[in-house]
Amino acid sequence: MATFTTSNRSVADVTAQVHEVWEVLTDPDLLAQLTPFLHSVTERGEHWVWQLTKVPVLGKNFSFTFRELMVFDEPHRIDFTHDPAPGTAETAGVVGYYALTPHPRGTHLETSMTITVDLPFPGLLRPGVTAAMRGVIAIMGQRFGHNLLAHLGATNAG
Repeated sequence: MATFTTSNRSVADVTAQVHEVWEVLTDPDLLAQLTPFLHSVTERGEHWVWQLTKVPVLGKNFSFTFRELMVFDEPHRIDFTHDPAPGTAETAGVVGYYALTPHPRGTHLETSMTITVDLPFPGLLRPGVTAAMRGVIAIMGQRFGHNLLAHLGATNAG
């Protein structure tokens, strides 16, 4: 078992208004519907519990459940920090943010996250595992972006 980490940052300008994008990003059920591999998001006060299933890495599928401390600065920014419940051991966590700013044609959306997971692979496989993680994150991001635009009836503004 080894710990693997990768980061991703993406930006997009979309033709939906900031408040419309904000409503999606703050709706746990809708996020789960729009995001591949994301089975559910459960709101528990200031924490959200994320459950991912069948995440493919090097020919195997993994499930992860992790608790994130959510900090909302409506309607501009959402910060999330891995914050396991006391006495629990989690094998995955994410630290990052969504930032929303007005754009002449809608909203400028920036997303940044660092994902850390414990996987049953030796550290020697780090380059392959990290590449696989980046691939999964890219697919999740692309499909989420497509689904978000479709849900909002919006397009890329850039």
